[in-house]
Amino acid sequence: MKDENTTKLCAVLNGEKQNIPPIWLMRQAGRFLPEYRALRAESGSFWKMCMTPEIAAEITLQPIRRFGFDAAVLFSDILVVPYALGREPVFEDGVGPSLEPVLSVEELDADERLWTERLAPVYDSIRTVRARLDGKTALLGFAGAPWTLATYLAAGKGSPDQQAAKLWGYRDPNRFAALLDVIGACAAIHLIGQLKAGADAVQIFDSWASGLPERVFEEWVVAPTKKVVERVRGSVPDAKIIGFPRGATMQGYVRYAAETGVDAISLDTAVPMAWASDAFGDRIAMQGNLDPIALVAGGRALEEGVDEILSRVHDRQFIFNLGHGVLPNTPVEHVEKLVARVRGEI
Repeated sequence: MKDENTTKLCAVLNGEKQNIPPIWLMRQAGRFLPEYRALRAESGSFWKMCMTPEIAAEITLQPIRRFGFDAAVLFSDILVVPYALGREPVFEDGVGPSLEPVLSVEELDADERLWTERLAPVYDSIRTVRARLDGKTALLGFAGAPWTLATYLAAGKGSPDQQAAKLWGYRDPNRFAALLDVIGACAAIHLIGQLKAGADAVQIFDSWASGLPERVFEEWVVAPTKKVVERVRGSVPDAKIIGFPRGATMQGYVRYAAETGVDAISLDTAVPMAWASDAFGDRIAMQGNLDPIALVAGGRALEEGVDEILSRVHDRQFIFNLGHGVLPNTPVEHVEKLVARVRGEI
């Protein structure tokens, strides 16, 4: 992490308000850009791209060159943490990632030296990007949250209802808590590694935080994330951390923001920004939450979506983003218009 946080995004995370909010987009590095698709065809493997520092750095920088976002987000994947734990993912086009399911926590590698060694290419990618960025553009790293990564490890793949992880948690809560602890420790080490390699801030993605009863949301989402934040800050005291409990209830968002210790709360598309502005106010920075499909649609849907969000946060600590990641069929020109409208240029 740099000695001084001077970028617009870091200023917001430090509690400052910006007349024109900083903007970056989840999944901005890849998928919808023609230059990414060309590199993807040449490389032949998504995983190879993630774990080859020069390629990952190039993909990270592509949207910065094209759009001038206020932050570059590292091209990587949340499944690098399961890889560090000894479960290498397989990415199949049109199917999604898969890995060997975990039946007990003892199956995972618990040696922190192994974790750092396996994840070294990611930190090399960050150092490469850091050296090529100007001082106005922030660099973001990220990791999956313990609960979301547990859903992949328990099922061996993504699932619509996270049933394997939920059954494990309900049937054997103590062993499941141990699983979350190991995953959380690895995620924390990974976030620390990214910050020390040059990331200005990091985001914790809890992509499957929706649909959980209040009690288990506290046990599987909030408490494990709090442990991750505390461990990161124990090593990097001034670490800036964004949390994204995607799909949480409004009360869940409030508890997450209040209890985990994150510096900013990223909001999914369904969260009313007027409510969020009142709920969080000056207590924590907000990030979000344009519908990614409005970005695909463009035109009036895009313009009204942007204007509605900005009207609710003009006097708040705020980072403009989507409510989830950029979709592959997003027109490049719509992203150009988004950036221009957020910055008041059109």
